[in-house]
Amino acid sequence: MTTGEPIAEGVFLVGGPKISCEEDAASYLIDFNNEAVLIDCGAGRSLKRILANIEEAGVNPRMLSALILTHCHIDHIGAAPELRGKTGCKILIHALDAKAFEEGDPVRTAANWYGATFPPASVDVRLAGGEGELVFGSDRLHWLHTPGHTPGSIVLWLDRDGQRILFGQDLHGPFSVDFESDVGQWRESMEKVLALRSDILCEGHFGIFRPNSGVRRYITDLIRQHENGL
Repeated sequence: MTTGEPIAEGVFLVGGPKISCEEDAASYLIDFNNEAVLIDCGAGRSLKRILANIEEAGVNPRMLSALILTHCHIDHIGAAPELRGKTGCKILIHALDAKAFEEGDPVRTAANWYGATFPPASVDVRLAGGEGELVFGSDRLHWLHTPGHTPGSIVLWLDRDGQRILFGQDLHGPFSVDFESDVGQWRESMEKVLALRSDILCEGHFGIFRPNSGVRRYITDLIRQHENGL
């Protein structure tokens, strides 16, 4: 899939390996007509390329009203402060990962894994609790707390044109004491994700899966691998 080619109506891949920079996790753009949302924003060095990709998808970056971070790792959050400075978008992250973001914690943000630093930055909106929805125009973007990889990991989902599109960035992990990971919580989270019965999965590192059978197979294979210690 190339930049500018929609995953679904108004949903685009605008960042990630071979799209922006090899160290970036995937970034997904959702066009809500009069405003737009970016899910994750890469490790920080490729923001210029990501902004160009947003324009290539037919969206003015200044339409970005929100940057939603699926968790606090630098390959997903690195460009957040600069992106807010350039577009005025609000930064949203789950409350349980907000502290690591705001303190620039080199361990919990995994910045030390990348030989990088993440400067302390403020969060505009803390998502609290187990689930919720965000309203953009006449549309609703839902979020679900899925702890395991990090305490504040979330997935997001959108119903559009008869399809359920799931943004599940790091469903695979990895799991580390440094990240405050909890494999038991992750296993429970995966059952909740499976219950969404999504038609398309936009993952953070391993691509896009469809239809529902492909999404389910990917997640159940992850569960099996962890249960078998693979």
